[in-house]
Amino acid sequence: METTRTSVNMALIAAIVAVATIGGLLFGYDSGAVNGTQEGLRQTFDLSPAALGFTVGSLLIGCAVGAFFAGRLADVIGRRKVMIIAALLFVLGALVQGLTGVHELFVLARFSGGMAVGAASVLSPLYISEVAPANIRGRLTTVQQVMIISGLTAAFVVNYFLAQSAGSSLGEIGGTVAWRWMYLAQSVPAIVFLVALFFIPESPRYLVSRGHDEQARGVLTRLFGPDEAARKLGEIRASFSADHRPRLSDVTLPGKIFRPIVWAGIMLATFQQFVGINIIFYYGETLWKLAGVSEEVALERNIVSGLVSIAAVFAAIMVIDKIGRKPLLMIGSVGMAVTLGAMTWAFSGASEDAAGNLMLDPSVGWVALVAANLYVIFFNFSWGPVMWVMLGEMFPNQIRGSALAVAGVAQWGANYAVVQSFPWMADNFGLASTYAFYTVSAVISFFLVKSFVNETKGKELEEMEGWEAPSAAGDAIVPAVREG
Repeated sequence: METTRTSVNMALIAAIVAVATIGGLLFGYDSGAVNGTQEGLRQTFDLSPAALGFTVGSLLIGCAVGAFFAGRLADVIGRRKVMIIAALLFVLGALVQGLTGVHELFVLARFSGGMAVGAASVLSPLYISEVAPANIRGRLTTVQQVMIISGLTAAFVVNYFLAQSAGSSLGEIGGTVAWRWMYLAQSVPAIVFLVALFFIPESPRYLVSRGHDEQARGVLTRLFGPDEAARKLGEIRASFSADHRPRLSDVTLPGKIFRPIVWAGIMLATFQQFVGINIIFYYGETLWKLAGVSEEVALERNIVSGLVSIAAVFAAIMVIDKIGRKPLLMIGSVGMAVTLGAMTWAFSGASEDAAGNLMLDPSVGWVALVAANLYVIFFNFSWGPVMWVMLGEMFPNQIRGSALAVAGVAQWGANYAVVQSFPWMADNFGLASTYAFYTVSAVISFFLVKSFVNETKGKELEEMEGWEAPSAAGDAIVPAVREG
């Protein structure tokens, strides 16, 4: 079922997407801003390496908590209200991180900022999927990934120019140390996000779930016109369980932990991280150095890599609603397996100098570098944006918020596990074995997608399978899993 294009209010939908994806930009910005501040944190708070790791990683712990509670809270008080709370946490977290001289308060602010990042990561694609027409929903939801990478790249650019203006991250600008400005700068887009959220409507799917049918009709009429609004309202009503409102227990089955569709979401969320993407992001500068370039050039080329990543996402936007989500995921899995395999081969010949620094022959270093950048392109053409698109649309209305809460915890938990385990794995097993693990994960992801992921291209959200209300006998019915 597709909405006729002539009835769609694209101006309003574009405005909604623009506002919702500022959350994605903040997600990327907050994740990337810390890269230029670590020496300032170490010196200011007198941190050991372990304490510095915990201080930086506290964001990811907050992300897991925020993703879980945001997904569930979105079913209780609404998508827009939870995004407003997240925007407030963004603003407060940025200001406190940039101003406080107390380490415990800094960690608390970073954890709070992480909660906002986690909330934005699941709610932005959820909200967009619930207001976008089915025939262009993939393209509009993919904008989230563009904004995430734009946020990362913006953080790299802002940090670079602040450090250049101050002489280093430890220099001063206007009497304030540059690394503190790197955190304070996050508050600007956060305030824009907060203000803009007051000008967009609530999700009509949420309104129906709470019994506010007339409000939902009003939103749907603004989006699609009165005739289409009446049809959609009836379909949305029918997709919810008649006996209760959405609740967390809806994601489970008697005698089982989760419904099959929820396991599919968990698989997508975890394997997006098990392929090691954040290791490439966090250690990209090291790869450039192994190829023989200076630190300054390495930082500049990180920015170029970010721009190339954005171009890859735009390529995904052009084809995701034409060839579908599942083919893109499978293409990405193959491309990542090949490029990660090349990096594994390159690192298998690495040695160390007297100081313990990794050494590669320059020609091999360039192989690793080219493979790493091709890997990032494949990721951002496929698993980067498509995972968020799928999580926003693959779950039926009755369980969407709760299922996203579970998948969000899995995604950020896997992110934290991969980032925290990388130094230990690299030290004990070597970089080649570590990247071999990511290579194997990419290979496994291909077969998991082939076997367990259903295509959602062009389907209305009310057509998504995986939930039916309990039968008269009280048993939960789960439709058979089949290819879309």
